[in-house]
Amino acid sequence: MIGTTRRIPIGMTGRFKILLLVLASLFVFVLLFYSQRITDQLLQRERQVVGLYARSIEYINNNPADAGDFSFVFEVIRTIDFPIVQTDANNTPIYWKNIDIDTAALGPAEEERRFTELLEWMDSQNQPIVITANDTLVLNYVHYGESALIQQLRWLPLIELSIAAVFLLIAYVGFSYIRRSEQSNIWVGMAKETAHQLGTPLSSLMGWLERLKAHTQESPLLLETAEEMEQDIERLNKVAARFSKIGSKPDLKPENVTEVIESVMSYVGRRLPKSGRKLDLVIQTPGDFNALVNRELFEWVIENLTKNALDAMDKTEGKITYSIVQVGRRTTIDVADTGRGIDPKFHKEIFRPGYSTKKRGWGLGLSLSKRIIEDYHRGKLYVKQSAPGQGTTFRIRLLE
Repeated sequence: MIGTTRRIPIGMTGRFKILLLVLASLFVFVLLFYSQRITDQLLQRERQVVGLYARSIEYINNNPADAGDFSFVFEVIRTIDFPIVQTDANNTPIYWKNIDIDTAALGPAEEERRFTELLEWMDSQNQPIVITANDTLVLNYVHYGESALIQQLRWLPLIELSIAAVFLLIAYVGFSYIRRSEQSNIWVGMAKETAHQLGTPLSSLMGWLERLKAHTQESPLLLETAEEMEQDIERLNKVAARFSKIGSKPDLKPENVTEVIESVMSYVGRRLPKSGRKLDLVIQTPGDFNALVNRELFEWVIENLTKNALDAMDKTEGKITYSIVQVGRRTTIDVADTGRGIDPKFHKEIFRPGYSTKKRGWGLGLSLSKRIIEDYHRGKLYVKQSAPGQGTTFRIRLLE
């Protein structure tokens, strides 16, 4: 099944998904930019507060006689809402605020270790500010960390991304559900309308056939014609019955899978001589294998897979093999052909409605077959093995 591939163009739903993705990405980008801008502004404010505090302490140390009222220093300290530690020149803490260390409950060694770790953590966030005397002698260091608000803002982008991801996931699942519902409604509507349209001419043909049968004794040709017409009408009745079952919960009954496959082989085999090709249809595992299926729909699947195999073989000779394996209540049916094969990258694509490598046809056979097996029989239909020039094997797994 290699050739020119016909693909369905992106419709309104596809374009709306792309638009939704672009809008969501733009929304996340704006939020990230805005939250980062706020974080930078708050960090700059905290640096200014720490700098004002350090310069105030430095001024008092350098001008003890002219310092005057020191109340402004306490006003600066009161506005600090982030962790800050003032140390001496040897990095020994002499003052701290907004620090969760209970020095009364710790021994000297543990207290020193805790403060050392804290100072290292603060210095990794912000470079400490140096307080000097006459711009030469180091008196103190002011270490400071980030406020709780800034730490929360740093988490905000992750929260925003998580919300956006959840939003996109919900949107994707929702649109996928809508798409499946639309496809389902299309399938059901098309099938019901087809069955309805076939009903009227079939009833008329059956009436004309009965009239023709009444005169079959007059001519052997009339008898042969009546027999052929009866077979074709039975076939059309079967097709109409299949379409009428789409959209309704089918009745699953124990059926002989081998007999179902043999009926398809018989139907296809009668038409092979007309194609001028020598093709063998073989059941590799003879015997009776019973499975819970709807005979009309399951027969349709086998027929679609068989026709697909016939279309894949462009040589005058070929072979289609049916293999059945049953373990407990699980039945596996393989339909293998000696045709052109399928490129592995298209193994899933071929089941998409509208996908076809043929110049004619709607590309619905495999999609419909997959729907029948997976939605109505609670099974699986997939490509077991295929490659260009090596044929194709489709596998049906009935789980009941």
